[in-house]
Amino acid sequence: MGILAEFNPDLALRAHAEFLAGRRLAEECVPEALRPGDEHPFLKSGQRVYWLSDDPRHGAGQVPLRVTAGNQELSRPVASVKILEVTHFLRDGQPWTRGRYRVVAAFSGDAVEFECCERIAR
Repeated sequence: MGILAEFNPDLALRAHAEFLAGRRLAEECVPEALRPGDEHPFLKSGQRVYWLSDDPRHGAGQVPLRVTAGNQELSRPVASVKILEVTHFLRDGQPWTRGRYRVVAAFSGDAVEFECCERIAR
């Protein structure tokens, strides 16, 4: 048996409505408001690996924040975020990942903001 780890090029959280309905914790969901500069905690099941970087040649570590319905059903990016810290821990014998991210920019409309994992400069 190997070590199961998922490498994530984005941060995918559930819709805020999932928290309001009591089906998810707040940290598992996109916050109600996304304001540049705000920092938020996140929580994901499983052992996940995220990109941490300050390299300006690669957007200083910005990754897309997406809304997920589960099973890799993802929205277009709703924001650009920088993941600040990530920790793995066990809950009831299962691995979980928690961390913090900072909102760099919130998106609305149909403009393309990322090309693969690279933030498009505007």
